Amino acid sequence: MGRVVAAAVYAKGRKVTDITLDEGLQWASKPGHFVWIGLHDPGAEELSNLQRQFDLHELALEDALTRHTRPKLETFGDALFLVVYSPIEENGELQFIETQLFTGKGYIISARYGESAPYSRVRQRCEARPLLLEHGEDFVLYALLSFVLENYRPLMDRFHAELEEIEQHVLERPLSQSDVERIHCLRRDLLRLRRYIGPMGEICEELQRLDFPFIDKQMRPYFRDIAIHVKRLLEDLTGLREMADHAIEIGLLLESSRQSVVQRKFAAWAAILAFPTAVAGIYGMNFQYMPELTWHYGYFGVLGLVATGCTGLYASFKYYGWL
Repeated sequence: MGRVVAAAVYAKGRKVTDITLDEGLQWASKPGHFVWIGLHDPGAEELSNLQRQFDLHELALEDALTRHTRPKLETFGDALFLVVYSPIEENGELQFIETQLFTGKGYIISARYGESAPYSRVRQRCEARPLLLEHGEDFVLYALLSFVLENYRPLMDRFHAELEEIEQHVLERPLSQSDVERIHCLRRDLLRLRRYIGPMGEICEELQRLDFPFIDKQMRPYFRDIAIHVKRLLEDLTGLREMADHAIEIGLLLESSRQSVVQRKFAAWAAILAFPTAVAGIYGMNFQYMPELTWHYGYFGVLGLVATGCTGLYASFKYYGWL
């Protein structure tokens, strides 16, 4: 069973009075008045009541009872039905809370499903700006859409800080499995954010073109402002995805560089050890005529040759940075 968070009637930019859900139609019918109703997890009973009062289209009601997968805008005669999403983090998981908006001449209804940021702050802001609230339903619609977009910014700022930390972390030590898993989760969340932010720009562009009795032409620049904010959010999302890709790329390049250094060191030591091995192999062939075998200082001469050769190879590899 849902509940009515707030329901009030407004006229000339001022709140007239709080109302019950059943009083909406009689107030909305008065010239210069509009009602603003906020619902939390409404059921079929509350929505059917509103349908009878405000003559909501049956397809709008059917659509409202169906959960959606992305933001959308539908027109039903002179009324609008919108679906938008607010992001929240719950137990470290990114989730999106659906809000449905019904708006027409004399009314605007918001139905929130889940525990997203409450819209009471939007109501307080609007009531504190009576000159703009005097525009009526279209200004409230703008304020609600703007508030939804505001909820994305802190999340994206946190993602940006986390990716910067990961980039610094990658420069200091090799990528671990947990690092790769975290970057993968961030990239997945960024793709989900794009899925829910992108259609908001289309919705605002459509609101600028629609010719509805309750949408004042003077309010169209406000919807254009939201479209601009959506564009900026999408650009920031692209930058964040590039940061995530660069973090993985930098990690792989550094790991390849570290492996190359190790391989060079192994190759250098193998070459140094190969020299005494080659000398020992020569004198282990048991040829009969080897003058060095009968020389009194032959043993010490061979050891000196081995030491000199190994020292020369070590110095050479050290000079070229292989050791």
